[in-house]
Amino acid sequence: MALSAESTLSHLECGWCQAHYEPDQLWNLCPQCQRPLLARYDLEEARRHVSPQLLAARPPGLWRYAELLPVRDPAHRLTLGEGGTPLLLLPRLGERLGLRHLYAKDESFNPTASFKARGLCLAVSRAVELGAQALAVPSAGNAGSALAAYASRAGVPAHIVLPQDAPAPFRAEMEALGARVTLVEGVITDCARIVEAGAAEGRWFDVSTLKEPYRLEGKKTMGYELAEQFGWHLPDVIVYPTGGGTGLVGLWKAFEELERLGWVEGPRPRLVAVQSSGCAPIVRAFLEGAEVAEPWPNPSTVAAGLRVPSAVGDFLMLRALRESGGTAVAVPDAEILAAMRELGATEGLFVAPEAAATVAALRRLVANGFVAPDDHVVLLLTGSGLKYTHLLASSGEP
Repeated sequence: MALSAESTLSHLECGWCQAHYEPDQLWNLCPQCQRPLLARYDLEEARRHVSPQLLAARPPGLWRYAELLPVRDPAHRLTLGEGGTPLLLLPRLGERLGLRHLYAKDESFNPTASFKARGLCLAVSRAVELGAQALAVPSAGNAGSALAAYASRAGVPAHIVLPQDAPAPFRAEMEALGARVTLVEGVITDCARIVEAGAAEGRWFDVSTLKEPYRLEGKKTMGYELAEQFGWHLPDVIVYPTGGGTGLVGLWKAFEELERLGWVEGPRPRLVAVQSSGCAPIVRAFLEGAEVAEPWPNPSTVAAGLRVPSAVGDFLMLRALRESGGTAVAVPDAEILAAMRELGATEGLFVAPEAAATVAALRRLVANGFVAPDDHVVLLLTGSGLKYTHLLASSGEP
């Protein structure tokens, strides 16, 4: 495996005020405006060392893109087998929806059974490389599980602050992986305040969504993989379940980098952000034409990962949606639960409710003409349904 490849990371850039920062020290948000920092690379240098042809000879996995990832020392490139997830054609569901080219990117194949492994793999690897001694995150479930796994792999403590009503399997998984779990009455934003306070006291480094630069870099590898899996072409539409939005922003960043590398041509995919109608701040902001999203009051949804009432990267998500010619859709919980069953019964995929929300949204996108029958469409299935069996057991359906 090409783990000896050198990173071409050059600097960090604020996504809001464009201030630049030296990358080889620990950073959270931009000191000037408290917005997310983005990793930037010397892409001309990268082109001299890596190409699609060279990638084809490398084993699958996230680190095949090492030149375009931030970890400099190969010894700090943690791995549990993340990345390289399958792109699956969905013929029966596609036939139901009148679509000839419907695909799923199945992220449940990642460690801890979700796409969160990609982001936390990079965040933990880079934080430990830069000297972090303990790590913390607020989580609705899967992010905490992924942090617990990679922190254990790195040999550093993980502190996870979890809503009291998070599904029990997540807490069990985190504790089995050695994490210290704190339960809080409230939602993920309430958990975030505890993590922020502990970081300010120097108790740990905060690896919250988009509050450090490198979870985004792990998530962007989904975009690189999609380009490879489509033969260095890009699909027409990507339907993405959106909470904190790191993956949505990461996909858009990946496509920009791929264009600048000269590895892809033609239009980028139209991005679709999917939220629950019980917590849809990005959908509301998109429809209102706002640059940032107002916090959603009293958020409630069965899809725990979508219960994010406010996100520090809201403007980056909205920017990506508009620049891509995309849209944003909110779907009710009843449709999400029905979609879990439909995707399982038609294609043999048992997915998390967040992932199933993409199916419910796609049906609406087909009905309103946003998606055409010949479009190449990818559903981003972010995680397994195995931690959410209680939802279907209590739904009252046969």
